[in-house]
Parts: sequence; C-alpha cells; structure tokens
Amino acid sequence: MERIYIKDLKEHSGKEVSISGWVDIRRDQGKLIFFDFRDITGKVQGVILPNAKDAHTVGSTLRPEWVVQVKGKVNPRPERNIQKDKMNGDIELEILEIKVLNEATTPPFDLKEDGKEINEEVRLKHRYQDLRRPRLQKNILNRHKVLLHVRNAFSKNGFAEIETPLLSATTPEGSRDFIVPSRLEKGNFYSLPQSPQQYKQLLMASGFEKYFQFARCMRDEDTRGDRQPEFTQLDMEMSFVEQKDVMAMNEKVILDLIKTLYPEKEIQQTPIPVMTHKEAMAKYGVDKPDIRKNKDNPNELAFLWVVDFPFFEKDEETKGWTFSHNPFSGPKPEFMSDLMNQKNIEGILTTQYDLVLNGSEIGGGSIRNHNPEALKTVFKIMGYDDERIERNFGHMLHALGSGTPPHGGMAWGFDRLMMILENEPNIREVIAFAKTGEGRDPMMGAPGKVQDKQLKELGIKIVEGK
Repeated sequence: MERIYIKDLKEHSGKEVSISGWVDIRRDQGKLIFFDFRDITGKVQGVILPNAKDAHTVGSTLRPEWVVQVKGKVNPRPERNIQKDKMNGDIELEILEIKVLNEATTPPFDLKEDGKEINEEVRLKHRYQDLRRPRLQKNILNRHKVLLHVRNAFSKNGFAEIETPLLSATTPEGSRDFIVPSRLEKGNFYSLPQSPQQYKQLLMASGFEKYFQFARCMRDEDTRGDRQPEFTQLDMEMSFVEQKDVMAMNEKVILDLIKTLYPEKEIQQTPIPVMTHKEAMAKYGVDKPDIRKNKDNPNELAFLWVVDFPFFEKDEETKGWTFSHNPFSGPKPEFMSDLMNQKNIEGILTTQYDLVLNGSEIGGGSIRNHNPEALKTVFKIMGYDDERIERNFGHMLHALGSGTPPHGGMAWGFDRLMMILENEPNIREVIAFAKTGEGRDPMMGAPGKVQDKQLKELGIKIVEGK
C-alpha cells in the first residue's frame, strides 16, 4: 500500500491508508490506546480499538519517538471530539496494523516544548533530536522557502548561480582566516574563504555580468548571538552598474520575499529610507540604528540603507590606515582624486552601502574599484609595499587591467536575516547544525585532536602550551 503523507489524509476519508512517521504521544486507556503520529507534514490522532488485537499487542509496546508504519482507516471524529484549531482535528485514524521500523531511546529533553529553557550544550549535542521540535522544524523549513524564493528571484532577473572555491588563499577581510595545511606542498596552506569577494569580482572580469550564490563563509573570530565561525551569505555582483542599481535590485528582492512569505510582518516604510553614516552617528550614535517606531511589536520591520561611509580608519594596533569595510570598494567619484594623490585620507568617502534591519546589519556591499591603479593605491595607503601588493593581490590587479567593467554587489547575512524574520534570539536557532557560542560542535566533537599519522603526513608538529 502506498504511503500517504499525514497532511493529505482528509482526501482519503473512509478509506484504508498507510502512513509512516514517529510516535509523538501515546495515551493508553486500557481497551483503547490513543496515539498522535507525526511526519514532516503534520500530525494526526490514531486509535486502536479493542477488536484490533494484533495492533493492540504491538501498540502496547510503543513509546514516543519510535518510528512506525501504520495502516488504518480514515474516519471522521465524533462531533463532540472535533478540534477545529488543530490540523486533522476533524478526523482520526482507526489503527488496523502497526509495524515498528525502529525503536528509540528516550530523548534527553522534551521535544514538544519551545526548548529555549534547555541548556544549549545539551541541545546541540543531541541536535538531530532537538531539530524534531516544531519550532525548529518551522525555522529550517522556512529558511528553505526563503532561500528558494531568493534563488528564483535573482535567476528571473538574469543572474547566474556560480559556485566559488572553499580552498583559496588568504584575503584581508578584517578577521582571522581558518587555514588548511597542504599535504602535497608541506609548509604551505590554503585559507577557507571569509567571503567570495575576490572570486565574484573575477567573475565580473570573466564577463558573466550578473552572479549570485549562497556561499559558505568562515571567519576565525570570537562568536556571539548573531555570529558563527561558519555562516551563509547570499552573495551577488553586477556589472555596468552604479550604487543605486545594486541597492534597487536587492531592495526589490528582499521586500518581495517578505510580502510573499511573511505577510504578517509590517514593513515600516517603503521605499527603504536612506541615511548617511554621518547622520546615523550624529542622531543615534551607531552606524546600524534601530529606527522602529514600536519596538514592542515583533512583526514590525524597519529597514534602513546607510551610505557614505569613511573609506579608511585608523588601525589601533599599527596606528596606520586600514579599510573601514572592504579594501576592494571604490571611493565616491568626487573623492577619486584625493585617493590617487593620497591626500585627505580621513575625509575620503566610499561607495559602501549597508542594509540595516531593526538595528542589525543584514547586508552590505559597494561599487568596486575596477581601476587597477586605484586599487593599488588603496593598498599603498594601508602601508603595503609593492612586493606584498604583487604577492597577495597581483592576480586581482592583472584581472582588473584585462578589461574589467565597472561592477558592484552586495552580500546578505542570511542567517541573521532568518533570525530576525523568525523572531529568534540568535542565529543558532535558524541553522540546522549550529555550533555553540564558543564555536564548538558538541555533537561531532569538533574541534578535536587528529592522529599523529595525519600530522606527520602534513609536516606539522603540535607545540604544547606552557
């Protein structure tokens, strides 16, 4: 008999069906045994009547979280037992036969509750069970819906989804790289990408014009509620554009996805208002202000574009200049002369634009420096000598000099966006297999030690700390 999903049982009223899933709840009343069964689509109540002796024998052994195949007849519930506010509240399954597909140990925590009160370390150690709770099922499935909506939206607007490498060279993104030793070239290392920044610009040099991908990014930095050692960006880049074009494209996609998938949300103002960095700092004291009029309403969304950022800022360690956002950004056109002449450095404004939502930066980008001499000057202002520039960025300079069009793009912090849309306190609640706030994976035991044989193959020796 073909399996029927629980959400479709109403279409089979009066018929015998087969469902497969988990025992959610078991209530033994002696002659009658009631169950709630669930699959990925929903729940249904089932009952074993006294005359179904074989089913009764098996049913008396079942416990929550056992995996079962159930054959039964879809019946309307008695009028007095109808629960209009529940899925399948007007039907029940008269159980005729039960087959146990797998038994289950008792879960270490209650799966029916919210789960936020449970120790996070315990939840993440047993994440495969934690993910069964309704809240997390909703979060992860909604994440899929948003991802699919965004993917389709960019595809319909002429963007090509192109993957970029995970094994690359170190890049100056402002955080520590995760490095990967090379076995074949002992003493040399790959770096895991902090973002696909260079690759997406190289795709513009390659003539693809419109690119996007959902990119995995890795940064070895201290974690907090809205950060993880690895995270997901919605990354995009466009050729032959100005700042307003990139902002308009991203605004169109993100507002449409909210209106389509989160109609209960109230967007405070459209078009999204724009504020300069100087104005934001003067009025709010931060460059990502929360401009909601009613912060008590969890469904109120206040977007804000912040523009005109300073290009450079002082590095506290070196006391020299470093980039405020991205070294590959271009200056605003009126500041190109100052950049090339390396003067008024503190006053140079960049084409950077950040998208803020309810006080969190959920995206940022810029129009890039597609002139190789201008990009080289940026690194000189940062104190790089010609040898270092050529060693670390020669490929970019050569690419830009090969006939690269003006281009710009943006990256969304996809986990952070989902956190806000799902009204969650941190991004771990919208990531399937998240790590702790300290960057550990208690389920897999990572990070962990490796065998001496592996270290020898890599030419690496562990030096124990004092």
